[in-house]
Amino acid sequence: MLIIDVKDNESIDRALKRYKRKHRDAKVMQQIRARQHYTKPSIERRNQLLKAAYKLRKQQEVD
Repeated sequence: MLIIDVKDNESIDRALKRYKRKHRDAKVMQQIRARQHYTKPSIERRNQLLKAAYKLRKQQEVD
């Protein structure tokens, strides 16, 4: 559970922005989506390798 302490002179918009940032950084939604379906560990490793190779190719294209 995420807890945000609203300071005395802080606006609601500012506090909401801090909450959203904390929510995003905690990766709550990613965890929820990942837990909806079971994926075998071998599939997860394969996806990680494919993602790493893709990132490497993209980085080499830019350089």
